[in-house]
Amino acid sequence: MSEKETEKMKESLKEKEATPKEKVSEKKEEDKKESEKKDPEKEKKEKRKAFWKDFRDMLIYMGIVFVISVLIVIFIAQRTVVDGTSMNPTLNNGDNLIVSKITYKVSDPKRFDVVVFPYQHRKHTYYIKRIIGLPGETVYIDKDGTIYINGEVLEEDYGNATIIDPGRASEPITLGDDEYFVLGDNRNNSSDSRDNMVGNIKRKDFVGKAWLRIYPFRDFGAVPHAKEEDKDK
Repeated sequence: MSEKETEKMKESLKEKEATPKEKVSEKKEEDKKESEKKDPEKEKKEKRKAFWKDFRDMLIYMGIVFVISVLIVIFIAQRTVVDGTSMNPTLNNGDNLIVSKITYKVSDPKRFDVVVFPYQHRKHTYYIKRIIGLPGETVYIDKDGTIYINGEVLEEDYGNATIIDPGRASEPITLGDDEYFVLGDNRNNSSDSRDNMVGNIKRKDFVGKAWLRIYPFRDFGAVPHAKEEDKDK
């Protein structure tokens, strides 16, 4: 057999050996492509699974937000709306305020703080007034509308007018160890500690300290409490 014929036979054998491997390789490639084709049912299941996962995550997120909101309202702060004109000109009817519920857990109420407390004779009714008398002090208002604390004139200009009716404070009122005497800034149009229906306010009844006015936006800002010169009074 010639050298050329020998070479041809070798090449032919190589081709015969290679052909089955190539066919197997092509089949694998086809199977791979086939497997990559999306099964409609499988695709639906995957979409459904993704939807419920997103829905579950959304519920968890909403739950966390709800719990945080409840904790804030219970322990830290709450929104309240001023109803009436008893705190004019400091606060106006319809003002939206944020009340700090944590302030008096870490510090004592101070004179001239603006506070929120429940009205004892009507459910879901809250009053907002300014602290005038502190525990242990004696408060008296004379016929000229002058306020006395422990026999000394209280110098203040938070009221919008001279008091006409001193109410129960026309006689000296000595406050208990946990009692406060409060007045509205609109002195002649306010139901406050001068009225027997309100009386002295116990510390435990304070919802909190009026902190921030959030509406109307033009009046946005901190609620005015004691002025710098009044902080030691």
